[in-house]
Amino acid sequence: MRRLAIIFAVFVLAGAPAMGASELAKINAQIRQTEQQDKKLSQQVKSSERDVAATKKKLVRAADQVSTLEEQRGAIAKKITELDNKIEGLSAEIERNRVRIAEAASSILFVASHPSFNTDDMRQYALASAVLSGAAQRFDEEMERAEAQIKELAAAREERAIEKEKLDRTAKKYAAEKTQLDKLLRQRAAQNEKLKNQQAAVRKKLRELSARAKNISELSAGVGSSKMSGDARFSRRKLNPPVRGRLVVRFGEKTALGLNSDGWRIRTRGDALVMAPADGEVKFADSFKGFGKVIIMSHKNGYNTVLTNLGQIDAVVGQEVLAGEPVGRMDPNKPEMYLEVRRGNKAVNPENIFKEPE
Repeated sequence: MRRLAIIFAVFVLAGAPAMGASELAKINAQIRQTEQQDKKLSQQVKSSERDVAATKKKLVRAADQVSTLEEQRGAIAKKITELDNKIEGLSAEIERNRVRIAEAASSILFVASHPSFNTDDMRQYALASAVLSGAAQRFDEEMERAEAQIKELAAAREERAIEKEKLDRTAKKYAAEKTQLDKLLRQRAAQNEKLKNQQAAVRKKLRELSARAKNISELSAGVGSSKMSGDARFSRRKLNPPVRGRLVVRFGEKTALGLNSDGWRIRTRGDALVMAPADGEVKFADSFKGFGKVIIMSHKNGYNTVLTNLGQIDAVVGQEVLAGEPVGRMDPNKPEMYLEVRRGNKAVNPENIFKEPE
């Protein structure tokens, strides 16, 4: 027994270093494998980031195209309506002329078929000639007017046909561009899915903040902004506003409630495309009492922009956006954006930063 115990001890002591070396080799192999996986994942992350950046640039271009086409289609549709009204007016005038021409012709025919004068009586002859001459002149004038109106009507119809063809062409192009834009938006949504999954805690905090805030200014201050810097410029040049439309209330003007406006109010088309006014980060993207769906973005040098009355939001909190990148659409039932710019806790006149909406 003792001999067996000695043999067993020798075996264990001899095998222990071998087993330790084997475990170490396995651990080293796992480390190398993990490092390779990490390297591969890092490359995939870089590739994904490049794809996201490329998608953003395509979105900016596509959004500008769609917005321009929406404007063109609106202008063409308005022109077609004006031409329709013109055609309707010309058609009515031609019908009235037809009645006048018929009356003039009837006068000539009546006098010609009911001679009530003696040709030997020069006075009666002169009077009859004057009636016939006046009726004939009136007839000629009405015919000339009718001919001019018929030509004008034909020209209006031809112009309408040209505008209709333009509208049809832009409709096809618009459909193609919008399809591309929607595809890019879905692609970006998929790229943002991971970011969305990380937003639960942030969104909860934002909802609490939104519930506590009494107005947009408090909300904007609450979500924070980029770091203030010595450079107080927003941009070196004036920027395009985030939506196309007509400026109806300026900074400092009285609102319906009798208060001075801290921003611009822009009347837009029903579902106009809304774009990021400058590079920045989305700080808030949710509903806010009295302002519909709201997006707040943080930009360089301590600036925030507030965009309100959206009907659809295509951005998430924490998302970095490029200038011109689509972030949503206006509410068709309330097509008026309130645009506010803040630096720190002060409202800034948008006129200093943006071109006036057209």
